[in-house]
Amino acid sequence: MSERTDGFEQALIDLLPRLRRFGCSLTGSLDTADDLVQASCERALTRVHQWMPGTRLDSWVFSIMQSIWHNELRSRKVRRGTGLADTEHLVDVSAESEVEAGLLLGDLEKVFARFPEQQRTLLMLVSVEGYSYKEASEILDIPIGTVMSRLSRARLTLAEHMSDFLPEAASGEGLT
Repeated sequence: MSERTDGFEQALIDLLPRLRRFGCSLTGSLDTADDLVQASCERALTRVHQWMPGTRLDSWVFSIMQSIWHNELRSRKVRRGTGLADTEHLVDVSAESEVEAGLLLGDLEKVFARFPEQQRTLLMLVSVEGYSYKEASEILDIPIGTVMSRLSRARLTLAEHMSDFLPEAASGEGLT
């Protein structure tokens, strides 16, 4: 095993849960996300020579995943003549969930699925994965000002939609 790939495979395996979560945020479907994770891992493994040891593997693979997904969306647009992903099946809410928190999570998933992909992606990278604005900017190859603007709009939109589900959000309480 070369110095470049020493530990690479295990690091990639350790990233799988985060990759799957990010894939779900991009695609809105567990099955499609799994396919996207597989394609991203395959590309990372075949192009390991392009990865620079000492840099963040997660950022590199997230960028690969983002690129593959955008290529897929462009391909769908050409094939179907539309740029929209199939939004009918974006949210998978379990009917067995009877707990109020589960219902709220289901409502949140529905709201989140309606967000523009760019806002969903940024919310996942910054709010869920914990990337800084600068890191998200590098992963998505967009200016940091664009990251800040899209996140601000996404957070405002989320607060507006969630006010329908949370009484304290409607009164402005609990959103600080």
